Amino acid sequence: MLETPICELFECRYPILQAGMGGVARARLAAAVSNAGALGCLGMVRESPEFIREQVHKVRSLTERPFGVNLIPSATDPVQFHAELDECIRLRVPVMSFFWSVATDAIKKAKDAGCIVIYQVGNAEDAVLAEEAGADVIVAQGFEAGGHVHGTVGSLVLIQDVCDAVSVPVVASGGFSSGRSLVAAIALGAQGIQVGTAFVATEESFAHLMHKQRIVDSQASDTLYTDAFAINWPPGSPVRVLRSEETVELESQPLGHLPDEAARQQVAEEGGRPIYLMSTDSPLQSMTGDLHRLAMYAGQVTGQIKQVASAASVVQRMVDEARQVLSNLRIQ
Repeated sequence: MLETPICELFECRYPILQAGMGGVARARLAAAVSNAGALGCLGMVRESPEFIREQVHKVRSLTERPFGVNLIPSATDPVQFHAELDECIRLRVPVMSFFWSVATDAIKKAKDAGCIVIYQVGNAEDAVLAEEAGADVIVAQGFEAGGHVHGTVGSLVLIQDVCDAVSVPVVASGGFSSGRSLVAAIALGAQGIQVGTAFVATEESFAHLMHKQRIVDSQASDTLYTDAFAINWPPGSPVRVLRSEETVELESQPLGHLPDEAARQQVAEEGGRPIYLMSTDSPLQSMTGDLHRLAMYAGQVTGQIKQVASAASVVQRMVDEARQVLSNLRIQ
């Protein structure tokens, strides 16, 4: 009942994709999601080829199922990005996922190497550009999403706009964490959903426990859309985070902040690497310091997440609920 064409494309049982969240989405999470019948994804933005190799090997030691790797051309030094992509190609990663401004050269390179290419966009215009460049699947990310948000239109409208604009499969993202939302996305024309926030708050996620618990304890109204957490990304790269003591002063002016104007105030560290206040780093298990002052990414679905659970149980809950909704509809 839940199979759509992307299930065959990705060789997965359910049309559910795990978002490639940098730092948070490492091997344990990606493998657990793929083992549960969805498509797991490593978030490898600005990681070294050596670390990517280590994580890919670890995923393959934990699952025989397909998985993806997410890279972000616009937020990565070009030399490093091409080194990352070259390593993924060398490792024969089956699915490459890209985000932000459409990098046609990256799509071509991945396609020429035999990869299935997913491109996440925030508007219909970019969806068309990505399709023309050869992307196999478009992820349409609505304004409700957590983390970096590239568009300004809500999912209800955006998904329909993108589905009307392209002929390749569309996956809905931003506000999706339940079986009900999966059915809704399919009704809007999408072939599945991409889930981020719900997978941050899982046992296998590499997010710090404090971040996971904040998601569980928060409501939809507890998020803030701002570009103040800007260090490490290009100017004009807004994010959705959980409100905190650090965001109080941003309420009156959430937008208009520039990375170069932010003071480099170290509040944490990771293996000797300084973590700055107002950077795009989120709290991870490998960090120490004042982690509560960092960006805690979460979408507006945070109020629907009631506990830290296994990735498999998150997938199964969505599947069971979707099946129940479809059964209750009794569509002739």
